[in-house]
Amino acid sequence: MSQYYEHYRKSSIGLALIDSLDELIQSGHINPQLAMRVLAQFDMSIADALSSRVRNRSNFKAHLDNYRSLDDVWTFVLSSPTFRFEHDSVTADKVKIVACKARVPGES
Repeated sequence: MSQYYEHYRKSSIGLALIDSLDELIQSGHINPQLAMRVLAQFDMSIADALSSRVRNRSNFKAHLDNYRSLDDVWTFVLSSPTFRFEHDSVTADKVKIVACKARVPGES
């Protein structure tokens, strides 16, 4: 299995999966190695689904508070962002955006 980013594990669906896997391990229904394989499959599936199925576009305007780059992973901290979608707009006090270089399966 190719290496994929693990940051989607911190999303609400990723955290729910981790909680469920922990319960299954604690109850003895699965072993930790299987749980790690499930998480690796989740990393691959969520990245593939987002890249192939999401077609919506958004524009945003905000104040850039902080940014940094480490190992091709950029982190931006924005204050007072306004995100504009086709028929809607959303505002927030603060947003953190993590952007990663796209990986092609099989590429290291």
